[in-house]
Amino acid sequence: MRDIPVNLNGFKLVVVEPPAPKMRDDGKGGLMPVTDALGVTQFVVSLFAKLRVAPGERAPKGEEIKVTLATDPGDGFGEDVRVELLDARLNPYQIDNGQGRISAGVAFKAMGLKPVGGPVQRGGGGDK
Repeated sequence: MRDIPVNLNGFKLVVVEPPAPKMRDDGKGGLMPVTDALGVTQFVVSLFAKLRVAPGERAPKGEEIKVTLATDPGDGFGEDVRVELLDARLNPYQIDNGQGRISAGVAFKAMGLKPVGGPVQRGGGGDK
């Protein structure tokens, strides 16, 4: 299965590493941008995801996720900005390195980002 739709509306998503072009090893010691089948450069953003809870409840531990974006999200997505993913999807993967070690997980993808409110307040009442 590929591109499984995922609903993250119950989570607070906060930028921890701003969007940047996604890069891969070019096989010659350098890096090159990752593009889709149409040649459009892909972007990657790191987000901290934490479950939204009712007032007075304690949220379980959150997790940092990397999300590949199909489009350039533009400016305004610096560190600590709350966002929403547009058309979020998951892709499970399994990679065998050929030496008996298998890595498996899920990769997050989205069409883009949308700002939600203002930046997260740190200290004395922040809810990150």
